Amino acid sequence: MSGQNVQISFDGMPEKLFSCTPYRLETWLDCPKKYRYTYIEIPKPPRGGPWGHTSMGSAVHNALREWFTLPQEQRTDEKGAELVVKHWRSEGFRDDEQSERYRFRAQQWVRQYLTGVNPNDEPRGLERTVSATTERLSLSGRVDRIDERDGELVIVDYKTGKRPPDEIEAGGSLALAIYAIGAERTLRKKCRTVELHHLPSDTKAVYRHDEASLARHVQRAERIAAEALAATSQGRFTATPGALCGYCDYARICTDADREPAQPWAGLDENS
Repeated sequence: MSGQNVQISFDGMPEKLFSCTPYRLETWLDCPKKYRYTYIEIPKPPRGGPWGHTSMGSAVHNALREWFTLPQEQRTDEKGAELVVKHWRSEGFRDDEQSERYRFRAQQWVRQYLTGVNPNDEPRGLERTVSATTERLSLSGRVDRIDERDGELVIVDYKTGKRPPDEIEAGGSLALAIYAIGAERTLRKKCRTVELHHLPSDTKAVYRHDEASLARHVQRAERIAAEALAATSQGRFTATPGALCGYCDYARICTDADREPAQPWAGLDENS
């Protein structure tokens, strides 16, 4: 990786670094047409409405962020549950009954999770934006939490989805790798460990990177960015219809979607 501010193109002419986030790169992988709607078209096309699972996840993330800003004597599991209520929004739920049911569930998740957190610990970052440059890219991302343990930084990412992640998922996450690279560059301290904290199952998936694994993720990010840049220059954004179509924010306007838009509450786990 390099701290240079320019890259050299194949024809020898200097070019600006391509600025991107993990979400931008992952959007390209999900569907180039969605990438076009999200990043290329001006004016931007209308997006769909809010999702219930997104509202739930936001309340949990905001509650945990604020919990760490409280005086240590106030950092109790019950206070965490109260903060879920403070940050709760009912957008995307079928009705008030469903919203209240999932709010109670989110409170349970946060309460249980915080029983295993030391209230005296002070994170190095909360919702912290970190960044780094490579030979071709300017990478940035916003990290849920950055801890410091045994003289190293640790990336913590909260998850509220249906399926508990595992070590393979943590190690294969492009976003977590970019966060680790950015945290080390921004805070000037070694960062190799990344963690996915899954609140519904109260489990953690942990992976420790080395230089080689981080370098592979950088190469992967550069390949994805090169594909997106090439498609943009050619105006070629081929849709990839599939299971994600129903959950796409642009499903209502996309002529290539192969299924009807899902209900806003379809992403909630009714079985948990």
